[in-house]
Amino acid sequence: MANESATIVQRLWNYCNVLRDDGLSYGDYVEQLTHLLFLKMADEQTKPPFNKPSTIPMGYDWQSLLEREGDDLEVHYRHILETLGKETGMLGVIFRKSQNKIQDPAKLKRLIMLTNDETWVGLGIDVKGDIYEGLLQKNAEDTKSGAGQYFTPRPLIRAVVDVMRPEPGMAICDPACGTGGFLLVAHDYIANPEHYQLDTDQKKFLKSGTFKGTDIVDNVARLCVMNLYLHGIGGDESPIEVGDSLVSDPGDRFDMVLTNPPFGKKSSITIVNGVGKADKESLIYERPDFWSTTSNKQLNFLQHVKTLLKMNGKAAIVVPDNVLFEGGAGETVRRKLLHECDVHTLLRLPTGIFYAQGVKANVLFFDRKPASEKPWTEKLWIYDLRTNKHFTLKTSPLQYEDLQDFIECYNPEDRFNREEKERFKAFAYDELIQRDKVSLDIFWLKDESLEDSENLPDPDTLAADITESLESALEQFRSIHEDLNGD
Repeated sequence: MANESATIVQRLWNYCNVLRDDGLSYGDYVEQLTHLLFLKMADEQTKPPFNKPSTIPMGYDWQSLLEREGDDLEVHYRHILETLGKETGMLGVIFRKSQNKIQDPAKLKRLIMLTNDETWVGLGIDVKGDIYEGLLQKNAEDTKSGAGQYFTPRPLIRAVVDVMRPEPGMAICDPACGTGGFLLVAHDYIANPEHYQLDTDQKKFLKSGTFKGTDIVDNVARLCVMNLYLHGIGGDESPIEVGDSLVSDPGDRFDMVLTNPPFGKKSSITIVNGVGKADKESLIYERPDFWSTTSNKQLNFLQHVKTLLKMNGKAAIVVPDNVLFEGGAGETVRRKLLHECDVHTLLRLPTGIFYAQGVKANVLFFDRKPASEKPWTEKLWIYDLRTNKHFTLKTSPLQYEDLQDFIECYNPEDRFNREEKERFKAFAYDELIQRDKVSLDIFWLKDESLEDSENLPDPDTLAADITESLESALEQFRSIHEDLNGD
């Protein structure tokens, strides 16, 4: 991040610490800042040299905030949020269901003036984007808020996009977009002049026609839309929709899907029964395009991604380990996926890289193919970045360099010409289909820490590994408990 960006992030973040004394969380703070930033930039664009018509209704704009003080300011700000939340397009997504979380008018006024001190439109798109990404990163680091589940490690996203190689003119989707990481990095890859020289029409399509995303959480969709907007993506119409991706087949088809669906195993809704008690009930999606009907959210997202792809479209999806080995619906989905798609690569991720604890995850790469009696998957290449690898969020975070060997092994220039290495092995379709439950949960490297006590990692890493294992076990117990309650 440029020094200019880092300085602005730190100044804005320092004020967040003041507001925390009033009980405002990091997430609440970023949300309020999102509203104010949008209003300020909309105001800047009405002035020279832009002189654009205002996208904000008269009386609910930035100037109306600057004119007020005290309780009058607080009341008017609430009216702005409520009014703009009823608008259509990007305005509606950014302000939908928004609330004022800053109850002290003096502190609200201070944040308004902090925002007013910068000329945001005058900052380069890269700088504005870096500032907002910096704030989202800090928000994700606040593990108590749970915001980290919407923030995929950027080095991982960059490596995935580098091997997927999105192209100009492609339609690209993330059906669980979070704060927009995959869409942003794909945008930057296509816009990079070292990759492509875009003509005027291609640049226009990249800005307003390439990307589509969905997220079920209003606040997260709001952050995503703002993140894209600050990176020069989108227009009056929002590229992001708020809703449950899994409810139905949207009908749209895409050349590429890049996604990291939420880690929770089950989808559920809360139902208040006749005596006023709230019960959670698992959602089961009955869709004719799905191979199997299940309440397992991860398996449903995998099937949904297959549906979203155009013929010969490409997908990269982050999935937890249970998707690789679970029986029942899991086995059905894996058999169908291996037969009807070219499931060519699996990246086994290390623990300690996600903000949600206890996650053992992988990236599954596959291409959709036309109907065929012969299975499309010939070989599944697996890269093991987990065994004997130790990462933590703070002391030893995952870096892009840690994924260089995977990128080289993937061989994006010609993935049909690969060579096995210590961490990279190929498994034929016939071998996979004969495994118990068609399990893709495959290891071959020896865990050095089990061989010799002298090879134990340092105490901090060991403690982090133990925590990961305990969290993973707890997640499995929760899943069993949910299953028993459901029965």
